[in-house]
Amino acid sequence: MRLLFRSLAFLDLISLVFMGMQLWNIANHYNEMPNQLSVKIESLLMFPMFLLVLVGAYGLFFTKKFGFILYYIQFPFRLYLWVFTVGFITLLPEALDNFEDKWPNILLKVCIMTEFIRLYLTIKGQLKLKGQQ
Repeated sequence: MRLLFRSLAFLDLISLVFMGMQLWNIANHYNEMPNQLSVKIESLLMFPMFLLVLVGAYGLFFTKKFGFILYYIQFPFRLYLWVFTVGFITLLPEALDNFEDKWPNILLKVCIMTEFIRLYLTIKGQLKLKGQQ
């Protein structure tokens, strides 16, 4: 189980790299964004989400209770903000110079599915760790 949690923490760190690029873009172009309230809220929520993911990854890596709690808090925000554990796979077609329209939809569905699988594995792993104590 510890290997699973450390792997998930590592995937979160990879996501943080790409999320950091998004945050840089948001910070530099915030005034140029559309004046829709939902867009502004999403942009502002990305900053605390970055911190939550960072601290949560630390907690999961060392299998601390707050790592699990932070992930459960993050989960609905991850779906709303599209901050997925394996979200970086959506950039693979661009990296391979494959700009077909079918790939973004497929990869986004894979990301959402893996986030629910991660939630299931986190719950099962936490229960297993709790049973060992």
